[in-house]
Amino acid sequence: MGRPVAIVGSGQTRHGRRFDVSYPELVKEAVDAVFENTGISPQDIDGVVSGTMPSMMEGVALTHFYFADVLRSVGKPILKTETCGSTGVSLAITGYYWIASGLADLVLVVGSEKMNEGDSQATMTTVVEPFYQRYFIAGAPGVFSMQCQEWSNRFGIPEDKVREAATRITIDHHNDAFDNPYAHIKKRLTPDEVNNARIITYPIRLWDVCPNSDGACAMLFASEKMAKKLGLKSAWVKGVGYSGEEYWFGDSEKAIWQCAIDAARQAYDMAGIKNPRKELDVAEVYNPFTYQEMLYYECFGFCGFGEACDLVLQGVFSREGELPCDPSGGTLCTNPIGATGLNRVAEAALQVTGQAGAHQIPGAKLGLAHAMGGVDQFNGVMILGSE
Repeated sequence: MGRPVAIVGSGQTRHGRRFDVSYPELVKEAVDAVFENTGISPQDIDGVVSGTMPSMMEGVALTHFYFADVLRSVGKPILKTETCGSTGVSLAITGYYWIASGLADLVLVVGSEKMNEGDSQATMTTVVEPFYQRYFIAGAPGVFSMQCQEWSNRFGIPEDKVREAATRITIDHHNDAFDNPYAHIKKRLTPDEVNNARIITYPIRLWDVCPNSDGACAMLFASEKMAKKLGLKSAWVKGVGYSGEEYWFGDSEKAIWQCAIDAARQAYDMAGIKNPRKELDVAEVYNPFTYQEMLYYECFGFCGFGEACDLVLQGVFSREGELPCDPSGGTLCTNPIGATGLNRVAEAALQVTGQAGAHQIPGAKLGLAHAMGGVDQFNGVMILGSE
């Protein structure tokens, strides 16, 4: 067991189509925000963790050099971490271990993406193995469509029930996004709008899918000694877990998703959590697609396998429910990929320190943050507490 680690502050940009700034200026916006929010000087940090989607998405190689000035990393050690969609939580875990190991006392962690300057669908379609998966998978929507159908078929969930639950999720999250000042897509949706929207990849429709967002998130991780010295409201890292599996999409079970189960179990064991649905106060689940969010509820032990749809329709995971999930609107409303998982950590930290503003869950003391990546093959979980 390493040293205790605290998150002492975060800063997010306004997310959306940010053609008003260059990519380095976008990163600077988040970095400036975290230092302004905490009153900490850039000179006080011992190192920087930085990451984006891999260079194919960015159109720029070695982005940690491209952003060196705005990251305040000149003359300081820097670690670059990239794991596709799970980059954000991988960045947080990298920062955690840098502090927990005793090698640093204060580390800046930054994730970013400027998706509207590239072609994300082209990247995700061509990044996979070229002779089979590229033509069969057809990018992220194809992967998640197959996973959604495997899940619903495996547990015999009627198609109309899955559709109804997915519609409830997207309406709830897009409503929640209005109370998040950083969120990208904010829209009041009706069931008819959701259910009659065009199909992207069956059964996924337009409002089941996350947007392309530009944005950045910066966080400061500190040792216990440094956190006490700074005297800031802190979210303490209680547990971390990360797991991966086969590269080939068809070679692993995607309904009872073992790497998601393992990542959560690792984090729960470290945090001493036995009953996550009862013990957690809030969860920021990485939800780029509505159907996949329900699958995660089951893999994370929030409910039994095949039960998520019923509980969603009962409001168990809504903002006023037993275990509020994604009160920020989540990935479904805001998706700057390299920052998305770090946003989940930042939002969970804001919740457990009582600083989430209009979307604060009353009395939240223990939260879960999560992100998924690779070719639908990595999952990472971080548990944060107020003490």
